Amino acid sequence: MRRFSWSRSVIYTILFIVTLAVLIPVLNLVAMSLTDPARVKELTGLSVIPKGFSLINYEIILSNPLIVKSIGNSVFITLVGTFINLFFTALSAYVLARTNFVGKKVVLVFLIAIMVFEPSMITEYLLMKDLNLLNTYGSLILYKAINVYYLFILMRFFKEIPESLIEAARIDGAGHFRIFTRIVLPLSKPALATLTLFYGVYHWNEYFRATIYITDPNKWPLQVVLRQFVVTQDNTTMLAGLNLSPEMLASLDFASLQASTIIVAIIPLLLLYPLILKYFTKGTMDGGEKD
Repeated sequence: MRRFSWSRSVIYTILFIVTLAVLIPVLNLVAMSLTDPARVKELTGLSVIPKGFSLINYEIILSNPLIVKSIGNSVFITLVGTFINLFFTALSAYVLARTNFVGKKVVLVFLIAIMVFEPSMITEYLLMKDLNLLNTYGSLILYKAINVYYLFILMRFFKEIPESLIEAARIDGAGHFRIFTRIVLPLSKPALATLTLFYGVYHWNEYFRATIYITDPNKWPLQVVLRQFVVTQDNTTMLAGLNLSPEMLASLDFASLQASTIIVAIIPLLLLYPLILKYFTKGTMDGGEKD
């Protein structure tokens, strides 16, 4: 049997407390969203069990055409944006990490300067205007198609791939495209999974630039609608297009309706994490090279 360790007990206790501090607010939102609107006032900030059971909040959310449209907009922006991010970041990282060309150091210095001195919001807006991307999905999808910080992370990962694998492929007649698709990308799944998570979370949670670049409510992502309802207390946005009787309208609890909207917004991320995290524990070179 393992010997008792005070240090390990302290670490486990701290981790348990931190876990509770993270889970309780989320579970409280879930409980509030599933509670009968007439009994929401019985809940406290630490309640994790619904008082009664009702799906009326989710029925209202999913019956709102603006909410349903915004969910589709967010899914489209996240999927397309993340794919473009990964595609261009991986291509650029391979060129900079595994090839030599004239002016490579100048390009690296330029990228570092971009990472340190980001353009202002006004400059970005004027650029979007000149490119005719205002009020289009492209303004959110193409923004930061390559994150320089993530680019350097992927470059470092590509450099750690043994040169012997690359040389063996070249001896067999493989060009850059085949080396990139058959060797570099398969051995870089943990790094690509990490960047997928980072880029995906960024696109899904984007609301600031969407409020500036997108003026058509039908093109709003979910986070903008969520902000309108939760932050600015715009109840008309949530109830727009719904034919609710005065009795049902009076019985609604907007606090629980806000909680339900937040839960709907975080569910896709909760589903994404288990799919990505399995790659974090895998070794990069497992089975890649034999001595």
